Amino acid sequence: MNNVVKNFYKLLLVLACLSMVTAFSVIVLGVAAREFLWDIPGLDAYAGYAIAATLFLALPETLRHGDHIRVSMVLQKLPARAKLVLEYWCLGAAVVLSAYFAWFAARMAWISYAFHDVSSAADVTPLWIPQTLMVLGSIGFALAFVDALVSRLQGRPFFEVADGESAHAE
Repeated sequence: MNNVVKNFYKLLLVLACLSMVTAFSVIVLGVAAREFLWDIPGLDAYAGYAIAATLFLALPETLRHGDHIRVSMVLQKLPARAKLVLEYWCLGAAVVLSAYFAWFAARMAWISYAFHDVSSAADVTPLWIPQTLMVLGSIGFALAFVDALVSRLQGRPFFEVADGESAHAE
C-alpha cells in the first residue's frame, strides 16, 4: 500500500513538471506573440492556471521530502515526551485542515461545473477544468498528511532526509 501512495505522489510530481513546462511554454508564446504583434486572448490566464496546477500538484512530494516549513526548531528543543505529543498534534491538525481544504476545493470545482462557471478573462475557460488539478493536488496533500501520521504511529519514517543537505537546517 505504501508503494501505491508513493507512486501516486510521483505521478502528481510528474503532472506538476508538465504543468511547469506548460506555464513556461505559454509565457514564451506570449512574449513571441507580443513581438510579432499577434493577439492571442487568454494566454495570461492559461499561464496562471498552469502555475497554480504546478503548485498544488507538487505539494505531496515536497512534503515527503521535508521541503515545507516545519516546526523542527521547536521540536528539537523539547523533551522526548513533549516532542512526541506535539508531533502527533501537528500531524493530526494538518490532516484535518488539509482534508477540509481538499473537500471544499472539490466542492468549489463541482459547483463551477454544475453552474457552468467560466473565467472572466478573455479565454472564457470553464473554471472546473483548472480547479480539477487543484483538487487533485489538495487530495494528494491530505493523503500525504494521513500517510505521515500513520507512518509516525507505526514507527516508520515518512520524511525523507537528503544526504549532506544542510540547506534544510532551520
